[in-house]
Amino acid sequence: MEPRLVGPGPYRATRLWNEIIELFRSGMPLRKHRCRFKSYEHCFKASEAVDWLHELLGCNQNFGPEVTRNQTVKLLKKFLKNHVIEDIKGRWGKEDFQDDGHLYRFPPSSPLKPYPKKPSCTKEVIKFPDWNEPKAGSSQEHILVKSVTMNSEMWYKRHSIAIGEVPACKLLYRRELTQANIEEIWKSMTLSRLQKILGLDSLDEVLDTKLVNSKHIVQNAYNVNRQGIVILEDKSKELPHWILSAMKCLANWPSCSDLKQPTYSGFERDVFKTIADYFGQMKEPLLTFHLFDVFVSVLGLLQKHCKVVEALQTSCLLLPPENRKKLQLLVRMMARISFNKDLPPLSESVRTRTLMVQAFSRCILCSKDEMDLDELLAAKLVSFLMDNYQEILNIPSSLKASIEEHVVHLQRVQIKYAGADTDATFPAPSFCHQISTDEFESQRVNVSQEPLAALLEEIAMNKEISAKDKKKKLKQFQKSYPEVYRIRFPTPEAEAVLFPEKNKQKPPILMWALKKPFQPFHRTRSFRM
Repeated sequence: MEPRLVGPGPYRATRLWNEIIELFRSGMPLRKHRCRFKSYEHCFKASEAVDWLHELLGCNQNFGPEVTRNQTVKLLKKFLKNHVIEDIKGRWGKEDFQDDGHLYRFPPSSPLKPYPKKPSCTKEVIKFPDWNEPKAGSSQEHILVKSVTMNSEMWYKRHSIAIGEVPACKLLYRRELTQANIEEIWKSMTLSRLQKILGLDSLDEVLDTKLVNSKHIVQNAYNVNRQGIVILEDKSKELPHWILSAMKCLANWPSCSDLKQPTYSGFERDVFKTIADYFGQMKEPLLTFHLFDVFVSVLGLLQKHCKVVEALQTSCLLLPPENRKKLQLLVRMMARISFNKDLPPLSESVRTRTLMVQAFSRCILCSKDEMDLDELLAAKLVSFLMDNYQEILNIPSSLKASIEEHVVHLQRVQIKYAGADTDATFPAPSFCHQISTDEFESQRVNVSQEPLAALLEEIAMNKEISAKDKKKKLKQFQKSYPEVYRIRFPTPEAEAVLFPEKNKQKPPILMWALKKPFQPFHRTRSFRM
């Protein structure tokens, strides 16, 4: 069974879990082992399982080479707990898996994880104000002109002067949008953008939209400082001052302005342990439990850099402001520590970048379900966040611009036409598109010549006028429009077809009259003397 890329969509974590189990069961080498003077068929050592699964995960494009051996051991612990594997005596669940020589085997049945059935979430319908309500203190004067019944087919005609009639209309002053209306517009358009990026028919299977707070989205978009960090309204939800000082110390090492330089060795490790312990004791990850499936689904887009950045920008807008601020500060600190060559090593056995992922990945993303691959998925997401945090934790400018433009459009004064099945609130359709000069000249000639060519054809084919009048009209047309005439009658023969010549038979010449001998002149009686 070949590993495949699991793209975004519903139940991506479950699909990945089941795929790894199937790959592990079908590919893990099984052989005969001896333990305490007894032989066991079709089993494997714990260390052999760690070696094989670690290589499998590193080559799998859903996880990548950054998967550590320690993470592989944790995954095998979950496999033992959920009866994906069992020891040679058939024990599982409460047993502990270690990277040693203990023997394990596969149970007869494969415990694939069933796909959860989430309750169908009714889609929220955004309630806008009654746009047709007139503005207080304003008059609506009806224009007394001829009224026509409008429908969709007459949409393009109603502004045309050529038809010679204008429908009755009036100005509509829309009620001013409230803050609640604007928040709901932000929520609706943000979720719509996220759904489009992920390529899903609906977000219901990865997110309960009822749990999305529209106030959080607006606050994350507008209440920010110059660095783009969220400004919290509730100061009690800020990070403690001592944690902020510790994070600044490591992020700006060794030039920390508000702390004196340490005098003892290992100071930076103690500061790092303090920060890791604080974030490790949180009851819920920064990306929240109910957004877990959304971010796991976004991970399926990692092959497309621009798309996954936009998806993460949009998804992070859904976070509570306090979570978003903590995430911004934490990831920025992690990135600076990872690339700071002046900072002494924070661990003797693990690289600084790997240490950042191991220490903070679970406090950023994890699931409630123990039967999951959240450690591996979180590590992949955190690595991507560290490399692209400046882009990801900014406000998506295109989304913000489109929402603001939509809000301004809704607040404009509108024109309502009597009998119309819609009003002028929608953007006007585009009537034309730009063409090249050559194409314009070609269309100009063709459009202007078509009615002239039809007129010429009508004259040529008209059988009710005499040939003399037809010739006269054709000569006049040829003089006025020689190009059109030449196309229709390129040769004199083509014109002659319209006037077939009549064959007039001349009387035959009497040959005998020519051969008659000359008759002498005979004097008549009138000349006689």
